[in-house]
Formats: sequence, C-alpha cells, structure tokens
Amino acid sequence: MTIPHALEQRVEAYCSRLPHEKWRRLYRRCALSTWETALRPQEDGTVFVLTGDIPAMWLRDSAAQVTHYLPLSADPEVGAVIEGVIRRQLMYITIDPYTNAFNPSPSGGGWVDDLPDHGPWAHERKYEVDSLCYPIRLLYLYWKHSGNDTLIREKLEEIAAVILNVWRTEQHHPEQSPYWFVRPSDYPPVLPCEGKGNPVAYTGMTWSGFRPSDDPCTYGYLTASNMFAVVVLGYMAQMLREVCGNESLAAQCDALRAELNEGIRRHCIVEHPVYGPIYACETDGMGHYSMLDDANVPSLLSIPYIGYADATDPVYQNTRRFLLSSENPYYFEGAYARGIGSPHTPSRYVWHLALTMQGLTAATAEEKREMLAMIAATDGGTDLLHEGFHVDDPAVYTREWFTWPCSLFAEFVERCVDEGIVE
Repeated sequence: MTIPHALEQRVEAYCSRLPHEKWRRLYRRCALSTWETALRPQEDGTVFVLTGDIPAMWLRDSAAQVTHYLPLSADPEVGAVIEGVIRRQLMYITIDPYTNAFNPSPSGGGWVDDLPDHGPWAHERKYEVDSLCYPIRLLYLYWKHSGNDTLIREKLEEIAAVILNVWRTEQHHPEQSPYWFVRPSDYPPVLPCEGKGNPVAYTGMTWSGFRPSDDPCTYGYLTASNMFAVVVLGYMAQMLREVCGNESLAAQCDALRAELNEGIRRHCIVEHPVYGPIYACETDGMGHYSMLDDANVPSLLSIPYIGYADATDPVYQNTRRFLLSSENPYYFEGAYARGIGSPHTPSRYVWHLALTMQGLTAATAEEKREMLAMIAATDGGTDLLHEGFHVDDPAVYTREWFTWPCSLFAEFVERCVDEGIVE
C-alpha cells in the first residue's frame, strides 16, 4: 500500500533524532513493514492483515501489528485503515470467538484436519484468551487517540456480550465449555484428555487452551492472559458507560474483572526460594504451576506494558529478575544476545519480541539503550526483525516475514526518542 504522507513524515521525524545509521535504517523499515507488506483492504471496507509468511490473520498479531500507527489515528488515511482492521476483527469474533486465526474469505484454508470441524473462515481454532483481549485494546486506544466512537456505538454491546459469555463459560471449563481441540494427521492431540486439556479446579479465572505462542497450555489458567483480560474488561466497562450508556453490561464487566483479579492474587503468586513471591506462568488451581515465561505477548515480562501493574510493583520486580535469569528455562545467553525465547522455537533461540518487551518495561535508560543496541546487532543483516534467532548466530533465524516484532520495535524506538534517551 502507498505510505500516507502523515506516516512518512512521522517516520522521518523519528529517524532524524536517532544517533546511528543502523538504528535509523532498522527503525524505518520496521515502522513501515506492516503498512508496506501486510495490509489487504477488502471490498467491504474492512482490512485483512497478514501475519507475514502465513496467509492468515491472527486477532492478536493484527492488533499488535498496527498499534504503533495509533498516534496517527486522526489522519484520514491512517484512521480508515485502523478502523478497517478493527471492523474485520470484530466481524471474526462474531463468527467464532474461539478461533485465533482466520482466512480472508470462507475458503476453508488452513488446518483442515483439526477437530472438531471449525468451518471455512477459521485458519485454525486454537482458543486463546488474548485473542479476545487484543481487538478490544485496539478499539479502546483508537478511540482515545482519534476521538472516533462510531465503532463503539455500532458494535461494542454485541461484542462485549459475546466475550463475557465466553469468559464466564471458561471459568467453568470442565463442566460448561463446548470447546475441545485435537490435531490428528501426523500430530498427537494438541490438548490432552481428548482435546479438553488437563484437569482444572475453579479459581475465578478464565481458562485458555493455548498461549499467545499458539502452543498448548500445560495448566489451563494462564496468568498473563488473565491479567490482560482484567485490563480489557476495564476498557470495556468504560466504553460501555461513557459511549453506549449501558450500565448493565458495564457492571457485568466490573464483576468479572474483580473475579479474575481475585483469582490471580490467590492462585498465581508463588514463593520462589531465591526471588521471593513471583507470578507463575500457569496454574490449574490444584497446586500445580508452570514456572517460565514465553516471548509472546501477553507475557509475565509484559505486565507493565499491558497495563496490569506498574513496573515498580514488588512482585513484578521479583518476577522480572526470575525471568531474566537461568531459572527461567527459556532464558538463553550467547555470543550475540541474552534474553527470553519460547517452547515454540528451538533451544538457544531468543525472540526479538522479548528483547523489545524487555526494553519497553526497563526501568533505566541504560537498559533501554542496551536493548536497542542488541536488537540492531541481531537482525541477521536484513534490516527487519524475526521470530527467534540463535544467540550465537543471528543469521540463523525463524520467520523471514513476521511484522509483529517489527511493529513493536518501532513503538519502542519512538518511546526511547520521546524520553530523550537516544539522542
């Protein structure tokens, strides 16, 4: 797509304030990557967003891919694209709120052998709490940046009712949920117990089948995703009250928000022998925990970024020290990088998403600059960011075309410039 003048001006303005040519070149390409390569306007006025080298639109990825364009929401060209993305996301949620990735049309593409039959719109149907969080976050931030409340008035009450129903149902997953997932063919069932997942007890939290990496949860209550839901329910309540005047739905959001938050406080904080009280990655409400973090967002590392708690929160600080240590089984160090990877990629692969998130949540200018330098030195000579890369050889990486880390990096660079720490 043609780059709008307002976007070109914004990118050049930030480039002019970066001190190194490599940083300027990397920021420019990353900031424009989604716009230049991933947007596909549709005849109905919506916008389909390719995640990159997979021909599908993830609800999570697509929201994150355009978030760094939000400051330009008042520009007619940019605002129309963001609104088009949100309209398509909300359309998809009404089609099936349990689907994480969609086809551009009801073509039946994607993982066609997955069970149960997921219909022609779904590319794959891995239920993830964050897939319902991200579109609402994007809608809220678009409203705050642009002042445009048309979508809220037209769509939010319907969408809020759908999301509340799913999250309420999944508070009681074993007893009430219709959701199960099995991937046959050459794969074992992705979720155990005939696709229903490992047993869980009631905690007040809402169940998730999969992490933001699209990998299965070991235990069904994913801490960071429940935290994200707490934040998003606050956004929904505010929009329902201030724009829609719907106190009943807003009160339902408030009530569920309180239940999720209480579940997090009671079940997700564990005592670590070195770091003290920290957040576990997952729990089943029966005393079992996953003690790790994954590079994808929401993550435990991203808690301040998603807005659940301040970066100075003591439990977050303890958790962060754990995550950025060898105690986290997916923390790796090598000749070129040190940071968080993922079970989704091989051992000793660090993700640019995690390095960028470490910078976005860093407390000091020194750590932010360190992350900028590390990211710029590990693009494999491509002037673009990737999924995971080997800590000893950045030219060995996954995902040639994956614009989510590029977009998040552009957001990070702009924050660093605005804070005056790179000039």
